[in-house]
Amino acid sequence: MGRTVHCAKLGKDLPGLEYAPVKGELGKRIYETISAEAWKQWLKHSTMVINEMRLNPSEVQGQQVLREQMEKFFFGGGVRPPEGFVPPS
Repeated sequence: MGRTVHCAKLGKDLPGLEYAPVKGELGKRIYETISAEAWKQWLKHSTMVINEMRLNPSEVQGQQVLREQMEKFFFGGGVRPPEGFVPPS
């Protein structure tokens, strides 16, 4: 049986992540306060961010932008799609 967290993103008790998904303080904070369900939402959102902002996650600048977006997504009161985003039909 997995551990349960009170998810800071979704506001309810849900199964937590099995391990910190990223290194550092942000990864620790996500592990302690974000549910696996919210993490799945982030993965979907991050794909859109990478594509719309034309980020290269293997470059330092792309990684910094993703970390900033990740922090806003989970702890900053929500995020908006990148400027010019058109949802798929």
